[in-house]
Amino acid sequence: MSANVPTDICFSFSGLMQRGGGTGPHRDGWGICFYEGKGLRSFHDPDPSVSSAIAEFVKSHPIKSTLVISHIRQANVGGVNLENTHPFSRELWGYIWTYAHNGQLDKSLFDWPLQHYFPVGSTDSEYAFCWLMDQLRNKFPTKPQDQQPLSEFIHQCCEKLRAIGVFNMLLAESELLLAFNSTKLSWITRQAPFGEARLKDCDISVNFFNETSITDKVTVIATEPLTHDEQWQKIAVGELATFKLAELVNQQFA
Repeated sequence: MSANVPTDICFSFSGLMQRGGGTGPHRDGWGICFYEGKGLRSFHDPDPSVSSAIAEFVKSHPIKSTLVISHIRQANVGGVNLENTHPFSRELWGYIWTYAHNGQLDKSLFDWPLQHYFPVGSTDSEYAFCWLMDQLRNKFPTKPQDQQPLSEFIHQCCEKLRAIGVFNMLLAESELLLAFNSTKLSWITRQAPFGEARLKDCDISVNFFNETSITDKVTVIATEPLTHDEQWQKIAVGELATFKLAELVNQQFA
């Protein structure tokens, strides 16, 4: 989620958590990260989100943030344990970068050299994140003032990873939310005039008109649309979409 005002994710997370072992097979752990300025509040659990007491707390506790990343895992590489649970985080340029990956990459990835960042766990996902952070640190020793070259370079790195498997990715650094699509990702921006939405994965609906102000804007990105009655947009295969405070600010295409 990327929003222009601090917003809670309770509605969308209520649907997402059902896919972690309830309406979907991703039962091998879950995590969620909320940015608060440059700070990061994180929750991780290697148990299925559908039955997790921590997930239930997150669903019912309205933590407000302008940028949130959440992930539910179906294990392919690496055991089901806490160190292999997304989202992963690393520091660069004085910012905490957060990353989640859906897909699987060829084992040749583990031959790609790492210099500054190393995985704690044993997943291909975290290894790819460490490689990506190395590339960013080497290309830009300090944070670039212009966001355009940063998005262009991240897109180039994502294309290299997509060449060796499925690489659907979310990446954030407190303000920017970057989404790269290898197979499927969809997004929706909610803004005035607000209406009602109903979740696909559980019988919950909300009328955003009663929950928001006229200037609020919230963008939600998901592998599969979370609601029945809203018009979600697909990110193109090979596209990197960059959002800031709910606005789509940059697109890089294959």
